[in-house]
Amino acid sequence: MKTKFYSHGKLLLTAEYLILDGAKALAVPTKKGQSLRVSEIEKNRISWKSIDCFGNTWFEQEYEITAAEFLPKKKLATSNKKEICQTLVKILSYLRELQPELFKETGYSLTTELEFPQDWGLGSSSTLINNLATWAKINPYELLANTFGGSGYDLACAKHSNPILFQLQENKNPLVEGVRFAPSFKDELFFVHLNQKQNSREGIEHYRKQDLARKKEWIKKINEITTKTLNTSSILGFENLIETHENILANILGMPTVKERLFKDYPRSLKSLGAWGGDFIIATGKDKEKAYFKEKGFSTVIDFSEMVF
Repeated sequence: MKTKFYSHGKLLLTAEYLILDGAKALAVPTKKGQSLRVSEIEKNRISWKSIDCFGNTWFEQEYEITAAEFLPKKKLATSNKKEICQTLVKILSYLRELQPELFKETGYSLTTELEFPQDWGLGSSSTLINNLATWAKINPYELLANTFGGSGYDLACAKHSNPILFQLQENKNPLVEGVRFAPSFKDELFFVHLNQKQNSREGIEHYRKQDLARKKEWIKKINEITTKTLNTSSILGFENLIETHENILANILGMPTVKERLFKDYPRSLKSLGAWGGDFIIATGKDKEKAYFKEKGFSTVIDFSEMVF
């Protein structure tokens, strides 16, 4: 018997970093995601295959299911693939811990297939976790907490096909509310992939050292921005909000904004997404502004309506 599961990718529009301390975030699921196909095979064996958006198999492994562990059978050539292999051992082990009967009577062929390039940062890990949790019928937030960690907003996006408000709660599953975010000016919004990875550890450490009182003040400001971003009806209002958001985060992290760092002469507004790394930014503008990024060598420029629901 074959079964297929599917999860959407994600983009975090507001509240990066502060989302971990309970700030209200606006996030959007992407039209592209990842699927998981499961079929039963002979007992005591897992056959794993991961396929990228170009149809190429980028990871493959066989595991023997023993009473104590999942034993990799194939030798892997690179340290990166060895690390992926061990991560999957950890995930499979936790699946069995939560669902002890899952691997007792049968083995499985598990095939994942991405719809977006791996370096886009749209959630190859979160879509995997959500698909596996759905298959195993366990809480995806619990599986995430015991594997990759994070706030879990990406899992909420994986399950939705519309924008969401996301907020962590103490000792509870997060609050997730489906919302409408299709502003009249969406034709002036687009995403740009930065083609680079920025080490954000310094920013994270700087954030973690801030005192609780200051965090509460920042969270209040970011919550207001999230609410206003959801409800603003003008492109000018949206631009003011994302610029204010960027400046608040730059102050918190002790880092320059992406505009200061890379695009000082950009005539419109733009904002970092996620953890201020090298994945996507959101920018305002039309064809002339899109050409600005392409002329600077940033070739992946995607319209808002093409990327998200």
